[in-house]
Amino acid sequence: MDLRYSSAEEGDISVVVAPVNRFRDIGFNADVQLAELVSPDQLIAGFAPELIGVPLTEGDVLTTETKRFGGLEYYRYELKTSKVPHLFVSATAYKNRLYIMSTSANGRQWRRGADNLRAMTDSFRVKESA
Repeated sequence: MDLRYSSAEEGDISVVVAPVNRFRDIGFNADVQLAELVSPDQLIAGFAPELIGVPLTEGDVLTTETKRFGGLEYYRYELKTSKVPHLFVSATAYKNRLYIMSTSANGRQWRRGADNLRAMTDSFRVKESA
C-alpha cells in the first residue's frame, strides 16, 4: 500500500503502485497497456487481498467497466464484500507500473458520502509524461 487515508466519518481511500511484473515478466522501463497485461477479472482478483484483506468470492464484484482517458485505459469496479460492504476501485497501467485507487465505506459512511466516494474514484487519473 503506497497511500492510505481513513476518516471515521467519510470512509477510506488507498492507492497502490505496483510493478507490472506481478502479472507478466517484461523488460525494464517497458510501456504496457492495461488490456495487454491483464483482464479486468484477473486484476481485481489479484489485488483483492491487498484492497479488502480477503480474496474475492463469487458475487463480490457488482459492476466492472472499462474506460479510456487520454491514452490510458482504466478498469473500474464496484464491489460489496462481507468484509468491506461498499468499495469502488479504479486501476490503470502506465510505463511499467499499475496504479490502483480504492475508496471504501461502511453502511453509515455510505449513506453520508456514497456520491463523494464514487466521484473521487471516478476522477482518478495517472498523468502521462512525454
